[in-house]
Amino acid sequence: MGAEISAKHAREEAKRALREADRAEAEAEAWSVRMEGYGGPAQPSPTIGQCLNGGLSWLEVECVRCKSRASLPLDAIRRPRDTPIWKLEASLKCRSCRNGRSAPPVHMIKLTETQSITPYKWVHPTEER
Repeated sequence: MGAEISAKHAREEAKRALREADRAEAEAEAWSVRMEGYGGPAQPSPTIGQCLNGGLSWLEVECVRCKSRASLPLDAIRRPRDTPIWKLEASLKCRSCRNGRSAPPVHMIKLTETQSITPYKWVHPTEER
């Protein structure tokens, strides 16, 4: 009797977790379509953890000034996994049209499963190009 109740509870928990994962994946897909098709709004957005669990591990961004695009791996971003995607936009800057300390912001385009754009070569801020 006790094992049956425990097994039933485990099945219910697994179904609940699966529904939550599906909901998170659907939210990430809807956010990506909303950003790419309509340009926003960026809020509400899924968290980094939801995107990674849903298989969307790349964030495509575009520079406001020079219109160059880049794909950024979400697993390499040093933020807690419960950080919403929209909060990343303020900290992302374009490297290709940077002048000294001033760098234009980027606009988030969409979330993707694979890398669709070649990333910029990483250059340390103190190094010359």
